[in-house]
Amino acid sequence: MSCLRHKHINNSGAPDSILHCLGNYIQKLSRICISHCPEKLRQILQIPFIHDSTVTILFLFLGTLLAFWMDHATSNLIDVSFAYMLAVVIAARFTSRYIYGIIGSILSIICINFFFTYPYMNLNFTLAGYPVAFFSMLIISSFMSAATTSLKKQSLIIADREKQLALAEKEKMRANLLRAISHDLRTPLTGIIGSANTYMENTNQLSEQEKLKLITNIQEDANWLLNMVENILTVTRIHAKDAQVTKSLEPIEEVVSEAVQRLQKRIPDAEVNVRVPDDFLMIPMDAILIEQVIMNLIENAVMHSHSTQPTDCYVTCDETSVSFHVRDYGVGIPKYKLPDIFNGTGSSVSTTPDGKKGMGIGLSICKTIVNAHNGTIEAYNMDQGAEFCFTLPREEKESGDNR
Repeated sequence: MSCLRHKHINNSGAPDSILHCLGNYIQKLSRICISHCPEKLRQILQIPFIHDSTVTILFLFLGTLLAFWMDHATSNLIDVSFAYMLAVVIAARFTSRYIYGIIGSILSIICINFFFTYPYMNLNFTLAGYPVAFFSMLIISSFMSAATTSLKKQSLIIADREKQLALAEKEKMRANLLRAISHDLRTPLTGIIGSANTYMENTNQLSEQEKLKLITNIQEDANWLLNMVENILTVTRIHAKDAQVTKSLEPIEEVVSEAVQRLQKRIPDAEVNVRVPDDFLMIPMDAILIEQVIMNLIENAVMHSHSTQPTDCYVTCDETSVSFHVRDYGVGIPKYKLPDIFNGTGSSVSTTPDGKKGMGIGLSICKTIVNAHNGTIEAYNMDQGAEFCFTLPREEKESGDNR
């Protein structure tokens, strides 16, 4: 029954989790101890050979203490052997070369023979059955330590590969942003220069109404450029922190209300219907950044939907997440633009020929901000118009994997 029980536990994965948690706890404890050591001793312990030798000896010492306790409790040599196997596996986990696992296996065999087999406090490998049993245990311990070292190296390779992929994704996003910026800045700058030249070259020939129209165009393009600069500064702020943002619990109703008010100061004619849940909701976020996302999405709907109906901005929630929706009742989004609409490759979602005030950069920054909050964002067409939706988790995700 004990063998069956042991096999069942291994299949459940519990020992791996216990070993993982125990190893992390010991690693944190060792870092605390090293941090309180004198600087010279700390530098010595950071030398690979000394570090690995110290770790191996330390875990064998702890394994010996555990073995004495188990021998006193059960008087079973198999339990003592398992204590040393555990020590060897953990030592292999925190050393840089598999040779230390082999050395630990040999030392554990010597300790078992010296402390726990007759004649006690003496080395004797000549008794009947001892050579085969201890040689078998040495092979098992060596294989376990080698496997642990191999798994550790594989995990490091996978972590490095994921880091390279993240860097490549960030570089791709940066390139897309630069392309979007170059396109989206060119149109309003050209408009400003053209209106200014027309005003200066034809001042005496233009009527007051024509002059006012040119100045109004310059003001609109300048305000849009200011909004563009704010978006660029936002994404620069996120990249400077390696896509990590400072979050605090913020009330949903106040964030949405502030975003709509800021938008209506920029676009006084914008009509927005806001709906939020009756329950008081607070989720972890950077309020300024999320307000920027809501503003960009509503501005996109107001400017490019070609609809006379008000834009809807509403919030839904479930047990794990909160979703922010921006819905317009206009012409919708061309199907060919939907797959890359948040990548910064499209300059505008507008179907007008002038392509003025494109939202490629704004939507790309929305995706960057939402991703930095561990959320998701999507866009899709409705029967009438289009809807943008981004979802944020209601609780902060832990950095570690607690499997």
